[in-house]
Amino acid sequence: MRHKIHILGAAGAGTTTLGKALAERLKVVYFDSDDFFWQQTPEPFTVARLRDERTRLLQEQSAGLEGWVLSGSVCGWGDAMIPQFTQVVFLRVDPPVRLHRLQLREEQRYGDRILEGGSRHENSVAFLAWAARYDDGNHSLRSLRRHESWLKPLSCPVIRLDATHHSVEALVNQLMPLLSPSAAK
Repeated sequence: MRHKIHILGAAGAGTTTLGKALAERLKVVYFDSDDFFWQQTPEPFTVARLRDERTRLLQEQSAGLEGWVLSGSVCGWGDAMIPQFTQVVFLRVDPPVRLHRLQLREEQRYGDRILEGGSRHENSVAFLAWAARYDDGNHSLRSLRRHESWLKPLSCPVIRLDATHHSVEALVNQLMPLLSPSAAK
């Protein structure tokens, strides 16, 4: 069976890392929702594509493929993909761990530019504040509440994983037996 798997969770939960590793193990194509959501600009993650354009690009690139893994969050804008999902993986990480990962990622990506006075400082501060609101946020932003509401009506199996203290390899090994067609929701 070819899998069409969507992995979602909060920013910093590890959806990209797990998605790439799972796609490699399954020998299928990997997609990152950020590549569809954001325009490719010199300053990344600053200009969002129009909703219809994101959806069209995702549908075009996944069309005709027997299997793929899509990481990130497509709640709302990518709902046209829902009928294709064979499984959805909801990845959770304790907030302090997740926020620490994000801070490190910001430092690795942008270096001194995130320091006060740097060209990415305001963006970085705003991004980290937005990410910190995930667990208590409302439906208007990427939040636990929004994700739980989005997951509830799905007809495909939803697999919930806590990635706080697990390696990517351990998570992939945990997922593999759960991806069989007989695995229950």
